[in-house]
Amino acid sequence: MKKKPNMMVSQKIVGLNAIKKKKGKGKGKFFQDMKEEMKKVSWTSKDELKTCGKIVIGSIFVLGIGIYLVDLFIRLILDGIGNLVRSIGA
Repeated sequence: MKKKPNMMVSQKIVGLNAIKKKKGKGKGKFFQDMKEEMKKVSWTSKDELKTCGKIVIGSIFVLGIGIYLVDLFIRLILDGIGNLVRSIGA
């Protein structure tokens, strides 16, 4: 087992006070740090955003049509099999 370092009570109290001080400044410092970090972010330009948006919308449209066509094809095959089974059974 690990042995705990021998600390006097006064040293422990000083350590706890330091932790409390750090926690007290956390909220204000957090928002200040967040604001500074947001300034460092490289945001996309309007033109780049429009271009990427058009690509995404076009891709979704093409993918949707592709799924629709595959669904139509599968439905035709299943209807054909159903008709074949009905005609054999009747």
